[in-house]
Amino acid sequence: MTFKSRNTSYTVASTILHTAVNDCYTAKPEGGNDGREFLLVVINDHDTVRSFMETESKREAAPEEGMLIETFTSGQSYVLVFPYRQERPLDRFFVGEAYTLERCENICTNLLLSCISCMLPYPYLYLILEQGLINLSKDDSIYFSYSVDLTELDITKTERDCAVKCADIMLSVLETKSDVKNISFELLSKKSANNSYSRFTELYRDLRIAATPVKKRQLLVRIKSFFYRNSDRLFGILFWVSLILGIVALVLLFTHLVWGDVPFLRIFFNSFKNIGTESLTK
Repeated sequence: MTFKSRNTSYTVASTILHTAVNDCYTAKPEGGNDGREFLLVVINDHDTVRSFMETESKREAAPEEGMLIETFTSGQSYVLVFPYRQERPLDRFFVGEAYTLERCENICTNLLLSCISCMLPYPYLYLILEQGLINLSKDDSIYFSYSVDLTELDITKTERDCAVKCADIMLSVLETKSDVKNISFELLSKKSANNSYSRFTELYRDLRIAATPVKKRQLLVRIKSFFYRNSDRLFGILFWVSLILGIVALVLLFTHLVWGDVPFLRIFFNSFKNIGTESLTK
């Protein structure tokens, strides 16, 4: 299957989502040999197309200034083109127990910055946050997936709605550090309970005010983080050490059964029979 815009032809590589309202595909540009892939959101429902175009017309930024690369019509469908990146869902790759409070706060800051920089219409951004299409990079930066189910698209959603939803996600991240003094969680939870946030900048300000000062992590926390990060390697080393010790034990048992003792231990025993010129056996 191919979708053609004015300048590019996109060949579908795989199907991610199929609903009565829209489909989502990964696609490669015609003649593209650089490995780049794109996400195509194909809206088939006329009412949803009209709603999205209405929200798009209210955007202050041009498409090239945000994550939306281009839009075009294809037959009876309306196609949105986004960059595609392999998913690393936040709810699967975030390990709060292994992270410091400072690191959790940085992840929250990166989430806020991604919301601000994506420059998407707020109804679309709200669905991304609502449907959990949030990814955590290995360097703790945040990026979005754009394969949104538009069935629940609500064009009345505003920045306030997105900020409230973003605050909820941030609180779920910060809540994992309830065992330490967590001023940022306390401040955000109190203000979120009163629906005080109407802009992302307000969230960012409060997070920066309450954030933990940058300081050297305690030794126990550093050790704990090290074991979480290297658990697979450490278990592998432990396995081989256990295997070698098991083999040595079997060899010692075999020699004891055959010769009545362990020849290897004679080295240590015989070396103490004589000290200087005196024999210990006399």
